[in-house]
Amino acid sequence: MLNWRVIVPFILTGTIWGSTWFVITGQIDGVPAAWSVFYRFALATPALFLVAFLMKRRLRLTRPEHKLAVLVGVFQFSGNFLFVYHAELYVTSGIVAMMFGLLMVPNALFGRLFLGERVQSGFAMGSAVAIVGVLLLLVHEWRANPDAGVVGGNVVLGIGLAFFGIVAASIANVIQANPTGRAVPMVSLLAWAMLYGTLFDLGFALVTAGPPPFPTGINYWAGIVYLALIGSVVTFPLHYNLVREIGAGRTAYNSILTISVAMLISTLFEGYVWTWLTASGMVLAVAGMVLALRAKQSR
Repeated sequence: MLNWRVIVPFILTGTIWGSTWFVITGQIDGVPAAWSVFYRFALATPALFLVAFLMKRRLRLTRPEHKLAVLVGVFQFSGNFLFVYHAELYVTSGIVAMMFGLLMVPNALFGRLFLGERVQSGFAMGSAVAIVGVLLLLVHEWRANPDAGVVGGNVVLGIGLAFFGIVAASIANVIQANPTGRAVPMVSLLAWAMLYGTLFDLGFALVTAGPPPFPTGINYWAGIVYLALIGSVVTFPLHYNLVREIGAGRTAYNSILTISVAMLISTLFEGYVWTWLTASGMVLAVAGMVLALRAKQSR
């Protein structure tokens, strides 16, 4: 764990992913969220194919593997991100990140339902504590913005959108863990899934948001480049290298760093106000996630 090959990618991925939640807010300011999602993955997709090629991973998939890539793409790179981008119209980016820290809960439930994986009692207890903590943060978010929300609209709507984003991401996680998915190099599966997801994003944007806008602001396109290349393409190889080096259980602790960075950025740049309620919620959420991850790792 103290090797530089572990410490550097661990810190980089946690910090980068923690920052992406705030960068997204600049992508939905005056630009339809659906088009921002499409622009992000339209740039990231060819770059991820290049990464797979440079890593010498096979890019030819069988028909069942392509079908799986379609499902992963629709749930992960369309449903998940479309829900997230729209959720951040109404809820502070750091709070959405905190909610996604609970992704391990539906992962465990779907894993139990579809893959027959056991759920440890320690994992359930830790998850319950984390859920209580996140609920306290959401209560504060609603109290602070009962009508208008953070950017505009309804906080409850934003929470609901984030919830559906979590479910979509969890479904993508579970279905790619089947025997077909495990036979495909992860980077190759993600590249094809991202391509299919991007095509779906294009159709969704055309139907729901009309013709594509072309913002002239340099900050917008800088954000697209950051999210596509740094936040998507660079971090995936680092993340899966961590899984090989220290295992999936220990790598999952990276989510704690991610949400901590996201909440720090929300405090500094979104004016997030800390109270006894939010502080208690943060402590419970992080402590619960640590307990749950420890139980999951011990299994």
